[in-house]
Amino acid sequence: MTRPTSRPATRAVRPTPDAGAACIPFIGLTGGIGAGKSTALAALQRLGAATLSTDAVVHSLYETDAVRAVVVERFGREVAPDGVVDRAALAARAFATEEDRHWLEQLLWPRVGEAVVAWREQQQHVQPPPRALVVETPLLFEAGLDRGYDATVAVVADESVRIARAGARGHRALAERTARQLSQDEKAQRATCTVVNDGTEAELEAKLSAVLDRLCR
Repeated sequence: MTRPTSRPATRAVRPTPDAGAACIPFIGLTGGIGAGKSTALAALQRLGAATLSTDAVVHSLYETDAVRAVVVERFGREVAPDGVVDRAALAARAFATEEDRHWLEQLLWPRVGEAVVAWREQQQHVQPPPRALVVETPLLFEAGLDRGYDATVAVVADESVRIARAGARGHRALAERTARQLSQDEKAQRATCTVVNDGTEAELEAKLSAVLDRLCR
């Protein structure tokens, strides 16, 4: 289904199109917790797209001395025992207050945006070129990152299914995390395309294949 994309008020550093780059569709992928974003990203890779998870980018950032040092300075050594950032411990501290959450987002989001820009530039030189460039970003609209993409895709699923999936993966404070995100309906309204993940993985892949066929024309 196709829906108009609106422009959220949130401003952030975001991927910027390169006027001289090859015309490979640049797609932002998003969805709520447990909707199936990671499964969709893997399916898109099988379908010929080059893919990047911003969650993986954040993991890499936490491994850098610069980010680890400022996180420890802000929240204490308990968030990085033995010199390794404990993401669960950090989330418990950072999401306890709006001020701390905002501080962490402002630390990470610009760096994530820079990493996405660098990855996109690298992919432009790959031969043969990928069918599309897809970046999975849970807070795509909330961070104001959607405006840097040619198109956006929202993966949605039944609420009971999402809760079950998130619980199985051990997501803590699910209600609190969900409250910081736009609702599924809002994500769907802002996205160029919405994919309902209500069947098997093969069925999800078939739906995503149709989306790529349309966006890659």
